[in-house]
Amino acid sequence: MEQSVKETFREKANKGLGVNPLDAKISKSYLSVAFITLLIGGVLGLVQGLQRAGLLELPTWLNYYQVLTAHGILLILVFTATFTIGYLYAVLSHTLEGLLPKVRKMAWIGLGLMLLGVVLVVATIVMNEASVLYTFYPPLAASPIFYIGLVFVVVGIWSCAFGAFINYNHWRKNHRGQVTPLYAFFAMAVFVLWFFGSIGVTIEVFTLIPWSLGWKETINVMVSRTLFWSFGHTLVNIWYIVAISAWYVAIPKIIGGKVFSDKLARVVVILLVILNIPGGFHHQIIDPGISESVKFLHVFMSTSIAFPSLMTAFAIFAMFERAGRKRGGKGLLGWFTKLPWGDVRFLAPMIAMIAFIPGGAGGIVNTSNQMNQVIHNTMWVVGHFHITVGVTVVLTFFGITYWLVPFLSKRKLTPQMNRLGVIQTIVWTVGMIFMSGSQHLVGLLGDPRRTSFTTYGDHEIALSWVPYEYVMAFGGTLLLLGVIIQVYAVFNMMFFAPKGETEFPVGETEESESPTPMWTERWSIWIILMLMVVAMAYVVPIVDFVVNGPPGSPPIRTW
Repeated sequence: MEQSVKETFREKANKGLGVNPLDAKISKSYLSVAFITLLIGGVLGLVQGLQRAGLLELPTWLNYYQVLTAHGILLILVFTATFTIGYLYAVLSHTLEGLLPKVRKMAWIGLGLMLLGVVLVVATIVMNEASVLYTFYPPLAASPIFYIGLVFVVVGIWSCAFGAFINYNHWRKNHRGQVTPLYAFFAMAVFVLWFFGSIGVTIEVFTLIPWSLGWKETINVMVSRTLFWSFGHTLVNIWYIVAISAWYVAIPKIIGGKVFSDKLARVVVILLVILNIPGGFHHQIIDPGISESVKFLHVFMSTSIAFPSLMTAFAIFAMFERAGRKRGGKGLLGWFTKLPWGDVRFLAPMIAMIAFIPGGAGGIVNTSNQMNQVIHNTMWVVGHFHITVGVTVVLTFFGITYWLVPFLSKRKLTPQMNRLGVIQTIVWTVGMIFMSGSQHLVGLLGDPRRTSFTTYGDHEIALSWVPYEYVMAFGGTLLLLGVIIQVYAVFNMMFFAPKGETEFPVGETEESESPTPMWTERWSIWIILMLMVVAMAYVVPIVDFVVNGPPGSPPIRTW
């Protein structure tokens, strides 16, 4: 019986996931939810930008903070989570010889739980019972239904995470002595961080439910904020690992190159897993009640992510140079011109990589105590978030769709759709330059984030912000156009493109590279080290917040 199961999985591996409609259907369902969410969130983003610039007056039944909360939850949490699961489940199916039947069931359960949670969350926002912004931490209090909905979303993600772990362990048992395919190794890292990184925010939400119900009079605000940012900081780096998985593995195949180093890629993944969760206090660097030594520790842990990032930059651009020279590039930079700039599968992720340079520099500003004093809670932070997530992460996601969706649907990426993708990438990039650029600049002038349109009684400083907010609105308009084009492209490739075969790009390593050592597979060790680092970062301050914390806060509603 066991032998027949193994043969079945080998057959699936030889045929490819595109011939397995059961696995493909899961990924397409998650991707469909992701891009419908992107469209709704994109419309809300433009509404928010127009209202903030004073160019749009919202109806009486809708306010700026409802729009802001929905925009943040839908795009930051729902869009990224559903895209990640759809993409990585396709990766697991393709590289680990198919999904187990029980793993498919867990994926469907996860999707159902997430959709139920989203309905509850959005319903409370629409009813104006949850205008607590994306960061949903106290003392602002939403309806308990809002927090219950968030629990469903997280449990849905956990269902998918445990499904990934089960499929990975099954593959390992049937392939003893073999190294996990690099793509699946990235997927494991993402789901490990999804699970462990969300434990803190889950604890926070479970404490907020009785508080919002009135069963508990007060809540410890410092503990709640800290638990939230232990997740919020990790979430950003989860997106980063998802993006670089395509940079390391898919892009070399697309441009006709080779993976620079399988071992280096796995070391980068391991470092990101171990170092990722700590560092959340750099989001609270202005908060009182946190000692300078603890803040310094978290700043150091946050900046430590720069080391694997620099390793990635070296590996990726070395791979680009080798591929470019293989294509005939001469001289110092001739290889750069030989890269396939007209291929959206390369162009979108390449712009995403370039954007990570100023995005990373801005992150250093945010993490530095003295410089953070200048930009804290200003539009600079919003601009930084949009250039890192909105370009580095999201443009990579877009680039992935141009090969993943046709592959899942057994259709072709036509030259016309590729050209439309290039146009979309340019529109998105220009829109983000206008919007994020103006947000950075006006943030330096003191324009606060998370505020509706106001001139503060026509104060001259506030009036100086208005031209930048007009530019933001213009950039937001281009971004919505980019969203519409991208959503059209995804569903066209999913249902209407010509039938045919599309490659699932998995890069090969250099022939001269030595075998990847098996110690990289010791996930138990990497998880233990991760938990040790988390304990170093959080146990002492959280105990201090509990023992010596200020008086708790009752629920507060400001809308």
